[in-house]
Amino acid sequence: MSPAQNIGGPSYEKKGNQRRNSSTFVAAAAAMSRFVRRLAGVPWRAIAGGAISRAVVVICGVTVIDERVVSLTYPRGPSMLPAFNIMGDLVVADKLSARYGWVSPGDVVQFVSPEDPRKTVIKRVLGMEGDAVTYLVDPANSDVSKTVVVPKGHIWVQGDNIHASRDSRQFGPVPYGLVNGKICCRILPLKGFGLIDSKQ
Repeated sequence: MSPAQNIGGPSYEKKGNQRRNSSTFVAAAAAMSRFVRRLAGVPWRAIAGGAISRAVVVICGVTVIDERVVSLTYPRGPSMLPAFNIMGDLVVADKLSARYGWVSPGDVVQFVSPEDPRKTVIKRVLGMEGDAVTYLVDPANSDVSKTVVVPKGHIWVQGDNIHASRDSRQFGPVPYGLVNGKICCRILPLKGFGLIDSKQ
């Protein structure tokens, strides 16, 4: 009997393992089936529709803020040295001040170039309508100056670095309607972070 039991023992053990494996597989399949049914019951269309709606609202909100309230801009070049870096500063343009006329001499403004409407220019305001502005005609070669009176509805702008700036000295007074922002704050570089002071 002992030899027969020794021969049959492993066979029973193998069958037991197979039954356990089969039970485990059935349980896993049942769990997967329940999971799939739960997924099928999720209102994916409603969720996707809600997500898209929220994304559209966010995009529209950002667009409105950028066009109507404030926007970021990155002026580069030598014309506004030393106030702004030649390689560029990340600054905030206040659109409300420009729209409601809260601009005065000393402010740095952003405006559409009167020479090329595809370009945006940043200069400092030296005169408002009715102001008399005296400027050097050719500062690199002479001290000859000229005085102009800014016409109604216009402003006079110049770069801080008059030796490397194309401004009202070349293209004349700028129609106020072209002004679309007042530079109010510097974000980058961090060492220059803060409000932009008017330079009288």
